[in-house]
Amino acid sequence: MLKRNRSLLDIDRDHLIHPVTSFHGHEARGATLLESGKGMWLKDMDGNELLDAFAGLWCVNVGYGQESIVEVAAEQMRRLPYATGYFHFGSEPAVKLAEKLVELAPSSLTRVYFTLGGSDAVDSAVRYITHYWNAVGKPTKKHCIALERGYHGSSSTGAGLTALANFHRLFDLPRPWQHHIPSPYPYRSEVGGEPEAVIARSLAQLHAKVEELGGPDNVAAFFCEPIQGSGGVIVPPKGWLKAMREACRELDILFLADEVITGFGRTGPMFACEYEGVEPDLMTVAKGLTAGYAPMGALLMSEKVYQGIASAAKGADVVGHGFTYSGHPVSAAVGLEVIRLYTEGGILANGQARGADFAAGLESLADHPLVGEVRGRGVLGAIELVSDKAARTRFDASLKLPDRLFKQGYANGVIFRAFGDNIIGLAPALCCNAAEMALIFQRIRKTLDDLLEAPDVRAALA
Repeated sequence: MLKRNRSLLDIDRDHLIHPVTSFHGHEARGATLLESGKGMWLKDMDGNELLDAFAGLWCVNVGYGQESIVEVAAEQMRRLPYATGYFHFGSEPAVKLAEKLVELAPSSLTRVYFTLGGSDAVDSAVRYITHYWNAVGKPTKKHCIALERGYHGSSSTGAGLTALANFHRLFDLPRPWQHHIPSPYPYRSEVGGEPEAVIARSLAQLHAKVEELGGPDNVAAFFCEPIQGSGGVIVPPKGWLKAMREACRELDILFLADEVITGFGRTGPMFACEYEGVEPDLMTVAKGLTAGYAPMGALLMSEKVYQGIASAAKGADVVGHGFTYSGHPVSAAVGLEVIRLYTEGGILANGQARGADFAAGLESLADHPLVGEVRGRGVLGAIELVSDKAARTRFDASLKLPDRLFKQGYANGVIFRAFGDNIIGLAPALCCNAAEMALIFQRIRKTLDDLLEAPDVRAALA
């Protein structure tokens, strides 16, 4: 029998499973409960006020507390809280949101399938890719290639395309048809950081992997993020994305751009593919689509892929893929309002203006004794810590710097992502003003200075 009058922390510890967390580690630590948010600021249940420099989980691009979104969601709930997409039913918000996404996305993308988030958008992509190649008479094209350090969700399928150890360990992943080539990671590239060399190396590795798999007739698709997010905010050199897209075209391999993190103004333009004029065959989006106010993702598909699937149907044959909440009218209404805030409410333009402040803030930390490299684009960036700047040596894992960084940042009133390779990830909301942006970097510098005072960290420096 459940005990009554327990604290929320006790209930959380006893019953709630948190994502990507050590189960026993969480039981020992306990949860940090957030109570409210406004703009760039969060307040926890202890009354601490914190600058959220990570937009929740890369997603709250418009900031917290946007009343117009709340009003739109409430009105849609009153009018029509649910409409299935099965049996040829639909709803006005879903139809209009599909139209808006096609209007904003690269011109190659003309069709939209709605999901609940990024992970099932990737899952949907895999199913549709498989269906497509079977439908057009090329059933041997089954293998998929992605990047080391890439992230494509944590579903049973997508987690194998993801190339982070925690998502594979004890899950029997990746699957035999899922493969990876090295990340275009200029700071740690084996050919040096020159753009031409990094691009040439990636092209050679893609071709080599295709040949290893028996040639293009066996390879279905290449998955990549325009900027790798959870792998440490790895920014490929300009020209890399376009070169890889063209290589896939030549090899007759479908090219999927995963813009779950990079979409909706995060890197400057509405979508990161615009930076190089890349036209993908498929694109996944989520996070900034509803700014985290409601669950929703989408798979955008080219007419080529759509017609390849559609033309194979005979009579009443159906394409057997669907979700109960695909195109949910409340989420779609939220998505429409979020996009209106980007395009008409000035938030996209503000994010673009703050990009220069963000870049300057990153650069201001480049000379810190703990910092090996700063990198970013738009308002997406990273600070990589090293024990030896010249040798680019990572700190020993025994120092447990990620946990210490996060805790010290929290104590200093700023929330960021602390990756396992001692990389600080940053993705502040696009509504951030200049003073808040400056304060983020002041608090991060203090966090680094505090860490530098620790005897074991100082001793580890070269």
